[in-house]
Amino acid sequence: MQRLFSLVPALAAGCLTLCAAESKPTLCVGHYHSEADAVKQLERIAATHSTLSEWKARAGKVRKQILTGANLVPLPRRTPLKPVIRKGKKYDGYSAQPTAFEARPGFYVYGTLYRPLGRKGPFPAVLCPHGHARGPKGGRYREDQQHRCATLARMGAVVFSYDMIGFGDSLHLGWEHTHNQALTLQTWSSIRALDFVESLRYVNKNRIAVTGCSGGGTQTFLLTALDQRVAVSVPVVMVSAHFFGGCHCESGMPIHKTPELETNNAEIAALAAPRPMKLISVGTDWTKNTATVEYPFARDIYSYYGKQSNVEYSHFEKEKHGYDYSKRQAMYPFLVKHIGLDSKGILDPKTGKFDESKTVMETVEQMQVFNEKRPQPAHALKPGSKVAIR
Repeated sequence: MQRLFSLVPALAAGCLTLCAAESKPTLCVGHYHSEADAVKQLERIAATHSTLSEWKARAGKVRKQILTGANLVPLPRRTPLKPVIRKGKKYDGYSAQPTAFEARPGFYVYGTLYRPLGRKGPFPAVLCPHGHARGPKGGRYREDQQHRCATLARMGAVVFSYDMIGFGDSLHLGWEHTHNQALTLQTWSSIRALDFVESLRYVNKNRIAVTGCSGGGTQTFLLTALDQRVAVSVPVVMVSAHFFGGCHCESGMPIHKTPELETNNAEIAALAAPRPMKLISVGTDWTKNTATVEYPFARDIYSYYGKQSNVEYSHFEKEKHGYDYSKRQAMYPFLVKHIGLDSKGILDPKTGKFDESKTVMETVEQMQVFNEKRPQPAHALKPGSKVAIR
């Protein structure tokens, strides 16, 4: 296999024991190292394998470290989801229903379930986590998130858009994003979101995708790395070898570096191989090097499987961080191709653009699962409670 990096054998010697003398967990937060250091780290990582079997062994160790660092070893028992799916509203080609389930007893994950109308299932499904944009209409309430989910549903996908802890309904009900179990709870909530969509009789379990941007991009590649049920992933403006995530929900636990192993988000994203993955990046944030660093690294991993065509990227040099129109337009055709969405009547063959004009922006009140008229069940955990994982 043609290597991206010129590898020096000496780099491999002791390359994963940089923290051997350390006794405290090492947290790789934000810009933990420079862009140049990131390239050197990828060289060290690449030197640990030269065959598919060696890569698979390496990938298994990375997965184990993520789960261990996130306090998810052993995995929690899959307790009953007890979903609450409200009636919601019907629109042109899709419906939107406020929905929640219990990831752990009494700990709710809140979201919106978007479903296609006028089509026959079973349908592919798309999980849509969100990023750290705040405000009264932040998180899954954002217009860009509603556009994404509604348009995917109009193309025949069952879409579940769900809150991070301390955002959306979770914030409204008193939870804070500073909860010290945020990384653990969000990762487990994403795994249970997979369980939830799989439980829907009208979902095709073999065609489940996940896509999110920024902090939602972190959730996208972590879930894909850990759970083989994700068939396709599109992490947006987040996969970077030199940036580890600036929030404790992304890098506040020792998932990236231990005395035994070092990794970064570029390698974690590459654990998607050989499943289809598209990286979407911009030139104004930490994903600015995707074309020359992260994408070639991922392509090398995919070459072990002979599936280089399964990894793609779209780069927007002058655009800003976010999941705005152009990034959504780059994502839609990838999901059409890989999970069989139907773009007829939505893709304009003249412009090559997907029509989002049928999206009806819902209010915060419309999207809430629980409120004064529809209170949470009495056994719901109080905001800020420690959630029992075992």
